[in-house]
Amino acid sequence: MVKEPVRILVVGGGYVGMYTALRLQRKLKPELTRGEAEIVVVTPDPYMTYQPFLPEAAAGSISPRHVVVPLRRVLHRCRIVIGEVVSVDHAKRTASFTTLATEDEGTGAVDITYDEIVMAPGSVARTLPIPGLAEHGIGFKTVEEAIGLRNHVIEQMDIASSTRDPEIRDAALTFVFVGGGYAGVEALGELEDMARYASRYYHNVKAEDMKWILVEATGRILPEVGAEMGKYTVSQLRRRNIDVRLETRLDSCEDRVAVLSDGARFPTRTVVWTAGVKPHPVLAATDLPLNERGRLDCTAELTVAGVTHAWGAGDAAAVPDVTADEPGKECAPNAQHAVRQARTLGDNIAASLREQPLKKYTHKYVGSVASLGLHKGVAHVYGRKLKGYPAWFMHRVYHLSRVPTVNRKSRVLSEWILSGLFKREIVSLGSLEHPRAEFELAAGGRSPKESS
Repeated sequence: MVKEPVRILVVGGGYVGMYTALRLQRKLKPELTRGEAEIVVVTPDPYMTYQPFLPEAAAGSISPRHVVVPLRRVLHRCRIVIGEVVSVDHAKRTASFTTLATEDEGTGAVDITYDEIVMAPGSVARTLPIPGLAEHGIGFKTVEEAIGLRNHVIEQMDIASSTRDPEIRDAALTFVFVGGGYAGVEALGELEDMARYASRYYHNVKAEDMKWILVEATGRILPEVGAEMGKYTVSQLRRRNIDVRLETRLDSCEDRVAVLSDGARFPTRTVVWTAGVKPHPVLAATDLPLNERGRLDCTAELTVAGVTHAWGAGDAAAVPDVTADEPGKECAPNAQHAVRQARTLGDNIAASLREQPLKKYTHKYVGSVASLGLHKGVAHVYGRKLKGYPAWFMHRVYHLSRVPTVNRKSRVLSEWILSGLFKREIVSLGSLEHPRAEFELAAGGRSPKESS
């Protein structure tokens, strides 16, 4: 009788999903070669997005194609399925997922059985029931959103340049960012830098005409780099005429007016929402144990607590921090932990299949780095605090060392060198969002802007 190969199902192709599958490729190479094991990765996108580079992609310093890693090229020993898992029945070792062809086939979700499952669906933006947010808010979690935001900002400058209505001009040149974490601060810093540079090519739009507003509900920004560096960041942003409002919330953005909890009102056409994340909704459609915040209840070995043959890590998992002084503390849901957890996770799955002992996930704090625009940044690395150019340089060095594959490292480095030799690109390609608009108009239809 032929023994069926052990099937390892990886749900998600982000940091944890890709790096775990990559680790398993290496650790289980003999078993994969002999057909004794199979790795299946189910992911909505055929690529992994290196999110720390999204602000630079939005600012035009890096090509969007170079902040993503094609999974089929990297995971050549894995079976890649472009689809989305909608439910997991771990008691039966079955997962259901939809694909791009599911709707056309009319068959509904497809079932797949597995022996081991890695739950790595990541997180989604955590939104609040704020009036107007769903209609007018812009996220900043995917490469598509980053490029869309860049095109949007330049388009607003074009609108301001071509109108004589002061109200339209004021709303077009007001940019509100909600959330003072990495995503919000870095996106704001890079885009303000880009827009200020682009304004020199407009005859009637000056850098001082634009209003950039950062709204943060707590009393500090960038908590990862420490209180001192957070205060320094606030002072540097304010020195650039960026309005930083701490302990302030967005109450409404209906009718293109941002209303803040301190009573301020800003007519604006741009509200960027980066106020935190929450676990992926698919976790609620499983029979795996979750904690009170909806994250997978995991052990220090990255197994799902209370069940066998189930593993979890990253944003979707509550992993105990065994290096913390206080008991019960969990690892923060960030990229630094996700990449490191994936290595331990891959090793432990391979060890489990070979009936070897598992090891706990432990880590040593390296530090945090953040970019505030070209040649500007803050960093807290190995206990040392850096500001300005040194911190910005450290930010680039660190993330260049972490981005996967030599191919991507070389392309990103080449683009940085070229951007240092030549001027920034200030072109908006907003028509990419409606590529058929011109053809539809020529064929007698209406353009998307007209129909909306």
